[in-house]
Amino acid sequence: MPLLKEKEHYTYADYLEWGENYRAEIINGEVYEMSPPLTIHQRISMRLSVKFSTFLKGKTCEVFAAPFGVRLFPEHDQSDDTVLEPDLVVICDASKIDERGCNGAPDLVIEILSPSTSNKDKMLKFNLYLEAGVREYWIIDPEKRLVQVNLFEKGHYASSTYGIADAVPVTVLPGLTIDLKTIFP
Repeated sequence: MPLLKEKEHYTYADYLEWGENYRAEIINGEVYEMSPPLTIHQRISMRLSVKFSTFLKGKTCEVFAAPFGVRLFPEHDQSDDTVLEPDLVVICDASKIDERGCNGAPDLVIEILSPSTSNKDKMLKFNLYLEAGVREYWIIDPEKRLVQVNLFEKGHYASSTYGIADAVPVTVLPGLTIDLKTIFP
């Protein structure tokens, strides 16, 4: 559904009116329309989804794949002007999950870079996830076959980069390690 009218500032209330066929994020009141992802993006997302789902079977944490709305700052409720749709999230606090998505910071967020979203994921979203206190934020670069893992420590992110030959420990899920050879096509 295209936006019917131009506004200077959008909120979660606007997001709720768009319906499920219109994919967009709102960051600080500005709308960012989302294109369908590339095949490589979907392959990586599906492979990670399976790994996380298998590991989390019978546990309290849950994994969700886009489209899944994340409201990082729940105190704002309907007037919240930031609603994101990360590629994957893991949420361990069930009270943050409602019928519309996640209301609060997920424990783990994964963004898979696309040419049209790269800068937004590396800068805008990086800072939003940091501000919200997302404990672990992965930025996956399909072209370079790299994963940047950002761990929340004392108000900032400590970053490490992993390549295709590496196995990435998932800090928020002790016991889970992702072998990147099994993720990248």
